[in-house]
Amino acid sequence: MAERLAEVHGAALVSVDSMQVYRGMDIGTAKPDRETRRRHTYHMIDVVDPADEYTVAEYQSAGTEHLDDLEASGTTAVIVGGSGLHFRALVDPLEFAPTSAELRSVLDATPGEHLTAELTAADANAGDHVDLANLRRVVRAVEVLRLTGETPSDRASTTAAAAVRSYEAVRPLVAIGLDPGPELAERIERRFDRMLTAGLVEEVDSLADRLGITAAQAVGYKELLRVVRGDSPLASARDAAIASTRSLARRQRTYFKRDPRIRWLVWDHDPDRRFAAVRTAIEEASAEEASAWNS
Repeated sequence: MAERLAEVHGAALVSVDSMQVYRGMDIGTAKPDRETRRRHTYHMIDVVDPADEYTVAEYQSAGTEHLDDLEASGTTAVIVGGSGLHFRALVDPLEFAPTSAELRSVLDATPGEHLTAELTAADANAGDHVDLANLRRVVRAVEVLRLTGETPSDRASTTAAAAVRSYEAVRPLVAIGLDPGPELAERIERRFDRMLTAGLVEEVDSLADRLGITAAQAVGYKELLRVVRGDSPLASARDAAIASTRSLARRQRTYFKRDPRIRWLVWDHDPDRRFAAVRTAIEEASAEEASAWNS
């Protein structure tokens, strides 16, 4: 759908897939093939080596620069994918605090109750913004506190944070969602089997020694790494990868369903009818969006 829209509007495509940024991870991330990428201009694909760690903040910086360049040239951007956080990093004023690997290692070795006490001593209302039962989130909040002096309440009180909570985009936006319907589970299984047929195991094997911490956790790659290292039979890894993909799809659906800007369309098996419905929804939403931004 995104590629057809790009053809109609003379648009460039911007991927918000968190794993398509890694070079060589082609089959398992369903990256557009070379012929497709010769026909269409894609941004934010093949950005870094899979050994590298590529944060959402880094993605936001590079992706926003691409969007600014497209806007300056009068080119429409069709954002497609993927990760809800990466999508919002491009369209909303998300602000990412700095990180420190050295400090994080210290905090990871600190008892959780000590970190929670430090956080609540600095911010009595920290629990309103951070799940204090989630140690990973507490660690991150303390990391930000020590690096910047900002408490969770400080960060939640900014104008940008308020805009993020109310889904106020930083530029005109029309968002369309295609609900995959009740057949999603079966489609995921067929899709993964096509990836296996296309050579996913061989791709994972060729990348096994080059996958960094984040890339190695990608769905499909994580499970098949056990196969190429001799720790799991392919059949078991296949089932685990399909289950992980279904779980990821549920989380993505939940995340995107919270966004009131997205207009959801009922799935239609006919791609031409799907595309016609998408175009109609975009035209209607564009008129409303233009009115809102000009008012």
